[in-house]
Amino acid sequence: MTDFAIAPIAIVGPTATGKSDLALDLAERLGGEIVNIDAMQLYRGMDIGTAKLPVAQRRGIAHHQLDVLDVTDTASVAAYQVAASADVAAIVDRGHVPIIVGGSMMYIQALLDRWEFPATDPAVRARWEAVLLEGGAAAVHAALRKADPVAAGAILPTDGRRMVRALEVVELTGRPFAASAPTIGRPRWGTVIIGIDRDTAALDSRIERRTAAMFAGGLVDEVRALTEHGLRDGVTARRAIGYAQVLSYLDEECDLSHAQERTLIGTRRYVRRQRSWFRRDPRVRWVDAAAPDLVATVLPMLDERRRFDARDHT
Repeated sequence: MTDFAIAPIAIVGPTATGKSDLALDLAERLGGEIVNIDAMQLYRGMDIGTAKLPVAQRRGIAHHQLDVLDVTDTASVAAYQVAASADVAAIVDRGHVPIIVGGSMMYIQALLDRWEFPATDPAVRARWEAVLLEGGAAAVHAALRKADPVAAGAILPTDGRRMVRALEVVELTGRPFAASAPTIGRPRWGTVIIGIDRDTAALDSRIERRTAAMFAGGLVDEVRALTEHGLRDGVTARRAIGYAQVLSYLDEECDLSHAQERTLIGTRRYVRRQRSWFRRDPRVRWVDAAAPDLVATVLPMLDERRRFDARDHT
């Protein structure tokens, strides 16, 4: 690795705001490579429902951390942290600019704040996973409310896997789940964090159009095909927004219009969580995604980037 390099850029914010387009524009302008930080885009075959950019639309720009997991694999923030850190280091070594883009909140904080994760205990994890299997998300949510009310209020009550992890951490450490979170300070590598958002009504319309396009564009067929590769056996992938709802449709638990409506509602709820999370971070410089020339708006924010000593920021 060279001794000095240009600091990376992270583009974060709610889903459907236009992060991918901005990342591509900046990569073309600055000589960058893109590092995905959307947890569900890690999965091979989960393309339509995650709005993964097709290869033909990537403008020949290298993308990393896409299609690295099978749907039977369990996505891990800790594993992602290691792999994505190596990608950033390699991009810097090539003399290019890492452009980190996505909206998976814990993944972003893990990468930029060196989140050190509490140890796991397979027996403890298995016990809480059994509660999830037998009683559903409501059962683990009730247990979490009792053990750590703050965590229960912060985690989506349908996110069974994350609630299981919170219960495991509380039991192993004797401390609230939030106590394991890192202190927000200077972002790793001196990364400049750009947040993009849109007017709520405009974003709602974009989400509605995107959801309709996913269902019209073959999401059901994609999910059906993935079931042949073990989607139902996956701990993480099968719970992704859109995929969980289509699985319910395929299981004849609801009709297709209901599955689409539940996907839309789930996406809007996720956007509210993303906004709440990112808006708490004072390091994020916010821009309106509807700006007529978004690149021209963002470029001045990058002027203060400094060449950092890569030996001290690996």
